[in-house]
Amino acid sequence: MKRFFKAAWYSTLFTGATLFTVGMSSVRVNAQTLYNPLPLSSGQEVTDTLSEEDIPTGDGGFSRDYRVRLEDGDQVAIDLISDEFDPIVILLAADGSTVAENDDGPDGTTNSLLFARITEGGEYIVRVRAFGETGGGMFNLKVTRLRPVEE
Repeated sequence: MKRFFKAAWYSTLFTGATLFTVGMSSVRVNAQTLYNPLPLSSGQEVTDTLSEEDIPTGDGGFSRDYRVRLEDGDQVAIDLISDEFDPIVILLAADGSTVAENDDGPDGTTNSLLFARITEGGEYIVRVRAFGETGGGMFNLKVTRLRPVEE
C-alpha cells in the first residue's frame, strides 16, 4: 500500500512538472508571437498606419516598433512624418534603454527628425508613437545610415 501511494505521488509530481514545463514553453512561444517588431533596412522608406491595434503606451496613445540592424560607428538619421498625428520617434537599444528621442523636427512642424551616433553594433528598435492622446493615422518612416564620402 505504501509503495502504491509513493508511486502515485511521483506520478502526480512528474505529470505536474511536465505540464508546468509545457505551459511555460507555450508562454514563451506566445510572447514571441505577441511582440514581433517589423523588420526595417537602412534606406528603406515605410508607409504604415499607427492605430489602436498597436502597442498601448499607457498615456492614451499607441506605438509601433521596427527592428533595424546598426553597426558600431554608424550615424543614423530617422525621419518620421505624419499629417494625421503628432509623431514621436524613439531609438531603443537591445536592452530597452533609450538611445535617442525626438518629438518635433527642426523645420517647425510636429514631424520628427532624429540623429544618433551608434557606439555598439547590434539590433535596435525604432519606435513610432503619437504624442499623448493624439491618436494615430498614416505615417512615413525612413532610417538612413550616414557615411562619410570616401575619396
